[in-house]
Amino acid sequence: MAISKQVQQCLSSSSWIRRMFEEGARLKQLHGAGNVYDFSLGNPNVPPPDIFKTTLQSVIKSTDINHGYMPNAGYPETRRAVAEHVSKQQESSLSEEDIIMTCGAAGGLNVVLKAILDPGDEVVTPAPFFVEYRFYTENHGGVLKTAGTTSGFDIDMDAMDRAIGQRCKAVIINSPNNPTGVIYPHDTIRRLGQLLAEKGQKYGRKIYLVTDEPYREIVYEGAGVPPVFPAYPDSLVVYSYSKTLSIAGERIGFIAVNPGASCRQQLIEAMTFANRVLGFVNAPALMQRAVAALQGKHVNIEHYAGKREMLCDIMAQCGYEFIKPAGAFYLFPKSPIPDDVEFVKILQQERILAVPGSGFGKPGHFRLAFCVDDKTIEESATGFRRAVESVK
Repeated sequence: MAISKQVQQCLSSSSWIRRMFEEGARLKQLHGAGNVYDFSLGNPNVPPPDIFKTTLQSVIKSTDINHGYMPNAGYPETRRAVAEHVSKQQESSLSEEDIIMTCGAAGGLNVVLKAILDPGDEVVTPAPFFVEYRFYTENHGGVLKTAGTTSGFDIDMDAMDRAIGQRCKAVIINSPNNPTGVIYPHDTIRRLGQLLAEKGQKYGRKIYLVTDEPYREIVYEGAGVPPVFPAYPDSLVVYSYSKTLSIAGERIGFIAVNPGASCRQQLIEAMTFANRVLGFVNAPALMQRAVAALQGKHVNIEHYAGKREMLCDIMAQCGYEFIKPAGAFYLFPKSPIPDDVEFVKILQQERILAVPGSGFGKPGHFRLAFCVDDKTIEESATGFRRAVESVK
C-alpha cells in the first residue's frame, strides 16, 4: 500500500463527507453557486471587528517587529495578556507560564494529546462530537470512546461513568457544542469534575478534563459558558480565535492549564515540547502580537443571532424538530426519517447541502451551519419544506 493503513482507514471512514463536498461542487457548477444552499461548513462569514484590522495594521507598521524564532510556548507578553483574560473567565489566577500559544484549537488539541497519551490510552467524549476528535486521538496512538447524551444533548453522567475505564486518560468536552449548539450548565461541569476525581482515584491514574472552546463568545440571549477550573484541578482549556474574531485562516489559539493541576510544570513542559516536535514550532508571530491587544473582543454576535432566528423560524414552520442552539452557529435537527444520510441526499435534490448526524456520532439528525449569507437561509425555505413533505 502506498500510504499508511491508518490514514487509509481514516480516509475511508470520512469518504461520505468527501462525496457530499463533491456533490456540492457538482451542484454549484450545474446550477450556479447562488442557487445552491450550502450549510455544510462552519466557516465564519461575519467580518472581523474593525479593531482587529486597526490592531493588525498597527502591528505591521511597528518598527521593532521581530520575525524570528521565539519561545515555543509563545511571546511572554502575549501569554501574559491571555492569562489575565482567562483568569477572569475561569475564576482562577493564571500566570503566563500557564499559557501555550498554538496554531488554533486543532493544533492545541493535538499538542495536548501528544503530551499525555501512551499507545492504547482512551479519550472519552460525549456524542454528538466534532468529527476530528477521533482523528486527533488516533494521531497519537489513542482510542476514542463516546458517551451518550440526554435528549437535550447534555452530558449523561451514567453513560459517561460507563465509558470511562481504566485506560481513560482524558475527557474532551466542547461547549458551546459543535454540532448541537448546547452549552453544558454549571451543575453538569461540577458533576463531571466529581466523576473524574472518583474515576482517577479508582484506577490510580490521572484523567484530564479538556474543554474545547472555540465558540465561547458566540452565545445568545445572555447565555454564558461555565468555568471548568473551579470544578476539577487537572483541567485544560483549548481555545481558538477562529470563530470569535472570524480569522479561521490565521490559525491562532492557546492552551490554558489549570494552575491547580497536580503535575502542572511537567505538563506544561511536555506540551511546549509537543508544540515544537509536531512541526508547529510556535504559533504565528504576527497573530500573537495582534491577539495580545484583542482579549475579550469578538465579532458582532447579533449577526449570528439574526441568522439563528431566521433559520429556526423556517425549520419550525416546515415541521422539523430541533433544540434551539444556545451558542455556536449550528442547528442540529432530527431527520424526518431514521436514515439521516438518506435524508441529506434528499436535501441535495433540493440543492441544500447539510451534514449527516452519523458523522458526529449521532445518527438520526443532520447539521446545518448558519454562518452563511441571509439570502442563502431565506431562499432555502422552499427546499426544506419540499424535502420534509416528500418523506411524509
